[in-house]
Amino acid sequence: MFHSKFLRPVAFAAAFALSLPLTAAAQIYKGETAGVGDPAHTLFVAFANQAAGGDVEVQVNAGQTLTKSMLKGAKGEIDFFSSVPSLVNLMAGQKAMYKNIGDAPELSKNLRSILGFRAGAYHVVTLPSSGIESWEDLKGKSVFTGPPAGAASATSEALIRNITGFEPGDDYKSVRLSWGEGYTALADGKIDVMVRPAEIGSARIEQFGLSGEFRLLSIPEAALESDAMQSLFGRPGRGMMKFDGEVYKGQLTKGPIAALGFSQFVGTHAGVPDDVVYNATKSFWENIDDVHATAFFLKDVTKDSAFTSVNVPLHPGALKYYEEAGFDIPDDLRP
Repeated sequence: MFHSKFLRPVAFAAAFALSLPLTAAAQIYKGETAGVGDPAHTLFVAFANQAAGGDVEVQVNAGQTLTKSMLKGAKGEIDFFSSVPSLVNLMAGQKAMYKNIGDAPELSKNLRSILGFRAGAYHVVTLPSSGIESWEDLKGKSVFTGPPAGAASATSEALIRNITGFEPGDDYKSVRLSWGEGYTALADGKIDVMVRPAEIGSARIEQFGLSGEFRLLSIPEAALESDAMQSLFGRPGRGMMKFDGEVYKGQLTKGPIAALGFSQFVGTHAGVPDDVVYNATKSFWENIDDVHATAFFLKDVTKDSAFTSVNVPLHPGALKYYEEAGFDIPDDLRP
């Protein structure tokens, strides 16, 4: 054994330099997800934590816009990301936020998936001081619909349009801010309504009932059956969801809340080595009990729901694990 006291300074420096490749052998993979409090963030952090148990170190950069993260993933600039199924078709068709990305359709072919999950529902939240008790009361009000660059704003505005016929700018003021700013604006009375996709039982939504009362607007039964609403429900990663409004303390609407449900997925790209994705996927599912303990809504992440709304081919590394573990894999997800 070498002891430093027997080494001259130059020899010690050389020995240290030679040791660097060994100590730096573990590669760190870049990952991006949404902000704290978002179901995408909760699931992604749980995935990264469990991946570490499979010797896959994922550096999580939170607070990102999912539309941009998926594009960066497709380019190979990051290795893992959170995304929404509806964005995949937009990238492949070079539409909406991807319309000015000339190689978007080609880049979309690099996308791969690892797992999908039922993330939650669009919560339409208002405080008693606004005087809003129905969707028609949104007329002339200020409504936070989502961040400026994300797909959520367009979805929120489509939801309002399908129920009321109201157009942003004409019938109500659409306010686009970051997610955190949206919460603050509602709490401070700077807006009248917040439309927020969140997990059922979200602590961020619950905060409005801890010190007072709030109301969730439920989609009226008549609107549920309209062609426009059925079209919205039928988009990738979307669907109708009902949950008990009493899941939230201080929530004023009685009975079940009908809402637009949404799903998300954890993605990667074709260039990430198969063994890396295999090890991360295996470690996640072999420690699923720890994942379930992270948040109430993650209890719905099971073997039967692993491919919920996923519309991107599985990464070969993930596919290998799922085949070994006996998952029922949809044929259209095989790369």
